[in-house]
Amino acid sequence: MQNFSCKPVPELVPELTEGCAPRCRGKDMSAPLIACENLVKIYKVADLEVVALQGLDLDVQAGEMVAVMGASGSGKSTQLNILSGLDSPSAGRCVVANYDVTQLTPAQRLRYRRHVVGYVWQQSGRNLIASYTVAQNLDVPLWAGAITGKAARRRISELLEGIGLAGTEEKYPAQLSGGEQQRVSLAVAVAHRPAVLLADEPTGELDSATARQIIQLIRQFQQQSNLTVIVVTHDVAVAAMADRVVALRDGRTSTETVRRAAWDGNALDDEQFAQAALTAATHDELIVVDRVGRLQLPRDVVEALGISGRVNLHRAADHVELWPYHPAPQPKEEVQ
Repeated sequence: MQNFSCKPVPELVPELTEGCAPRCRGKDMSAPLIACENLVKIYKVADLEVVALQGLDLDVQAGEMVAVMGASGSGKSTQLNILSGLDSPSAGRCVVANYDVTQLTPAQRLRYRRHVVGYVWQQSGRNLIASYTVAQNLDVPLWAGAITGKAARRRISELLEGIGLAGTEEKYPAQLSGGEQQRVSLAVAVAHRPAVLLADEPTGELDSATARQIIQLIRQFQQQSNLTVIVVTHDVAVAAMADRVVALRDGRTSTETVRRAAWDGNALDDEQFAQAALTAATHDELIVVDRVGRLQLPRDVVEALGISGRVNLHRAADHVELWPYHPAPQPKEEVQ
């Protein structure tokens, strides 16, 4: 195991103690841990501008697991890249664990990524260094977080025991199965005890049984350390395991599906997990109204009612109603 020396940066990570995620002294911990407000991201490709986010709002509480779903191009990965510090928005504000990631200097951004967030990609090849052993891969984020020596060895042993891969310290990624590689990838992402875990399609290349194991491990880490988790996924079964499912459409939050009962995914077998769904019996589906009053109606409702362009709004004492707008026909003028 490599022996590096590095010290945490106190101005970025005011409080780092073993077993605890980064926290800021004197801050309001009842506020959302993650708060995105009117995020806009525009990419320039040659002479074209591609709008990936169009005023996205999102709040996530500490210790919550949120799944993000949406069609390709809806802004899911762009949102994760901004939260992780890999990218910056064109406009808007994004606060994670009391740090405004839109205002960090390059040096602060690097330290933020070392201490505050962990990231898991879909492809294990992006998560693990092929020429490093399992122990060396786990040692990288620990070294970056100034955890070395006996503390690092103890943490590596603890992580491998927790993911069911004790004794694989000297193996290389190529000697592991795809599911085992992803378990190690998850351990690497949480090794430094981040406040937030970001996962981009972490089960996308796995079968249903292995996907269940990965989600159960994510939940295990979440519950042990009050970890806040955002998972991007196309798998409804994976999304059904989250506390809340946020659907993106055209770069904005359109709907949220909220779990009614506490998660008990550890009781699910492979078949039950594969059949898990976002049903009315277990979840409430809600339309999101953003901070300026915009909302997106589900496509099936828009198409079924023939809503296009303008609508009539009827306001009652405790609710509002939207009605398709049908202008009254204009009287024909008499020809003299």
